[in-house]
Amino acid sequence: MEQTVIEYRGVRKHRGRKMIGPIDLRIPKGYVIAIVGENGSGKSTMMNMLMQMVIPDEGEISWFGQGELKEMTTEMKQQIAFVPEQTSPEENRWTVDQAVKFRSYWYPDWDSAYYEQLMDRFGVPRDVKLRKLSKGEQRKFEIAAALAARPKLLLLDEPSSGLDPFAWKMMIDELRLFMQGGETTIVMNTHIVDEVKKLADYIVMIHQGQLMGMAEKDSLLDNWKEVWLSTEEEIADDLPGVVSWQRETSTILRVLTTECQALEHTLHEADIQMLKMRGLELDEVLSLWIQGHKPA
Repeated sequence: MEQTVIEYRGVRKHRGRKMIGPIDLRIPKGYVIAIVGENGSGKSTMMNMLMQMVIPDEGEISWFGQGELKEMTTEMKQQIAFVPEQTSPEENRWTVDQAVKFRSYWYPDWDSAYYEQLMDRFGVPRDVKLRKLSKGEQRKFEIAAALAARPKLLLLDEPSSGLDPFAWKMMIDELRLFMQGGETTIVMNTHIVDEVKKLADYIVMIHQGQLMGMAEKDSLLDNWKEVWLSTEEEIADDLPGVVSWQRETSTILRVLTTECQALEHTLHEADIQMLKMRGLELDEVLSLWIQGHKPA
């Protein structure tokens, strides 16, 4: 059984007239989890609750399988690194070197050599105040400092915000390398579809404050397909996972399914020919999910 790193149990949070939750969710160790949803859906609130920057009105959150704790211990906090969407106002008046000296003090596993390597690769100046850096430079500093902490849990809030395409690719490469050890779990909020495609193992969908589920990314892309069938019969309602269908000619039926593997088996058993198949793009899958078509 996979180890659970984070668990939400009946978590709710009121935000003005909006309710976020209830959230019941287990996040397994050693994977990249992407929380996706439209702006204002509750992604950042979910992450801020993990950092105890926001306290749930109801329910509980546990970290690293520690059960009924009201708040994280110091030892837990030292295993978590957080890259917020905005840099800390308190640190903005410090230089990069001053800020990293402060941060490194709190992490027993701080890797100075790794930090220097990342900063050199990202090309971030060291003797400049954080508020004087460009948004992209601030983001690269935040990522370098978070990775150098060698966390067991890495939280990324819109990690590519402000990055140009070249820096974005470097970030993706570094995060992939970092995950090869298998001991770290990454939870990220993002609206960048390519980020989800390249990094995520699992996708958590939240829509208008409601948790719509968690699914394995590769399973979604393998099973959500558009297929064209050679048949004159009206069989669409009897096929597995059908979201929609349309008859294009008297002998060709176009079907959208969330269970392509089961569909192929059914067609084989019924001796119905599949003419062609198109895998849905991730943004199409997510759009259908928001509309209420849940993964199998």
